[in-house]
Amino acid sequence: MERENQQTSIPSALIETDAAIIGAGPVGLFQVFALGLLEIQAHVIDALPHVGGQPAALYAGKPIYDIPAIPECSGRALIERLMRQAAPFAPRFHLGRQVQTLQRQPDGRWLLGADDGLALLARVVVIAAGVGAFQPKRLRVAGIDAFERRQLFYGVDDPARFVSRRLVITGGGDSALDWAIHFAALAEYAPASITLLHRRNGFTAADASVARLRALCDANRLRFMVGQISGFEQSDGKLTALQVTSPDGINTPLAVDTLLVFHGLTPRLGPIADWQLALERKQLAVDTEKFQTNQPGIFAVGDINTYPGKQKLILCGFHEATLAAHAARAIIAPEQEGRLQYSTGDARLQRLIGGGH
Repeated sequence: MERENQQTSIPSALIETDAAIIGAGPVGLFQVFALGLLEIQAHVIDALPHVGGQPAALYAGKPIYDIPAIPECSGRALIERLMRQAAPFAPRFHLGRQVQTLQRQPDGRWLLGADDGLALLARVVVIAAGVGAFQPKRLRVAGIDAFERRQLFYGVDDPARFVSRRLVITGGGDSALDWAIHFAALAEYAPASITLLHRRNGFTAADASVARLRALCDANRLRFMVGQISGFEQSDGKLTALQVTSPDGINTPLAVDTLLVFHGLTPRLGPIADWQLALERKQLAVDTEKFQTNQPGIFAVGDINTYPGKQKLILCGFHEATLAAHAARAIIAPEQEGRLQYSTGDARLQRLIGGGH
């Protein structure tokens, strides 16, 4: 992080915004809503190619019981509801991008630089990065990374680009099964041209997804193999086949044009550790009045922060996001500081969120 009195080179093409939110998990999505109620527009950046954070990536089909007024919902359903709640405020999402640099500018704003060249200039920054930036677990096969972003992918940003003659998906969780089912239902695929590969004949996905997968296999729309990728074949610089080793040690070649790998995610603090923010055990130290870090204008909410009595619960993150939003307003619109509005009786707020129609 640059010192305030240092000049920082600002890219000629950048996006200016009131608030930048790092992290599109449940707390980051609620932060959009909390800021929106205060008429603060936000841009959201996440390293994953989709919104949802941990609930979407790790327990999309599993039940959550401790969200107020919702006795039970899946991780996927929670994210869908939060997206609907945030939608009236038209947040801009920048997915599949990791913020690398965070620099204070002479005018007090913050310049965020992402790994793909994206630049945001924000009055305030809210870090809602969970336990860190989730990175996909890599396929540990020597040399296969040469095909990454050409034939080897760890996520789906645009499903249309993955329509190929021979598609192999590896993994046994919700993401692997959901995408296998999605592509198997497309008419562009010939019967049995999609293979789901998993190390064992058992899954950690939702029961409904497993049942749908079995039905597609029975209908010859999808092929399932038990085994692990142990090698590959190439021709003219293209990946042509995978070497699949079964649990009993038998090697089988598997033709492939596109390989999607869903072996889970691993959290890493990543560049946040280099931003000169106060850390305690790899978490950002904040106060409990504003949930601000040691840097004015940078807030941290959700699992990424720590303070006395901290509980790592989604509902606690919602509370933190609310107070952070009001503290952000004190920076962005100080003339409105301290004014509390209730959505039940404020016609303007109801119009903002669509309740006045």
